[in-house]
Amino acid sequence: MEKTAEFYVVKRGDTLGAIAARHRVTLDQILAWNPEIEDPDVIFPDQRIRVAPPRTHGEYEPFPGADFFQSSVTSPIIEAMGYRLIEEGCSEYAAGPDSQWSEADRKSYAHWQRKLGFEGSDADGTPGRKSWDKLHVPAVYA
Repeated sequence: MEKTAEFYVVKRGDTLGAIAARHRVTLDQILAWNPEIEDPDVIFPDQRIRVAPPRTHGEYEPFPGADFFQSSVTSPIIEAMGYRLIEEGCSEYAAGPDSQWSEADRKSYAHWQRKLGFEGSDADGTPGRKSWDKLHVPAVYA
């Protein structure tokens, strides 16, 4: 069963009404799920818009283990983590995050660890369970 996308990244020329129609939801639903949008006529390219209701059960991605975070790993979990790091003001990305673990992910995560007060080897950019659980990465698998 294919999972419905929970977020949409705005492209140049998009409108909220068109985004809502494309995802078969109402404009009112989009606005309810995205309370940060103050004016429905003002959205920006690369803005991330929730297009499905937030999950109520299994809302966050469980910690996949430190060995998961290798350059050979490609997973939507990594992209979801990257967007959460951006939301937390910890972005070290030149462009947006993607699904492959990279040096930009490591630097962004190290920024997050330092924001939490971790130091030294505890702020090396490799996710650990404590910092991961505080990041609240949205679950990407049903």
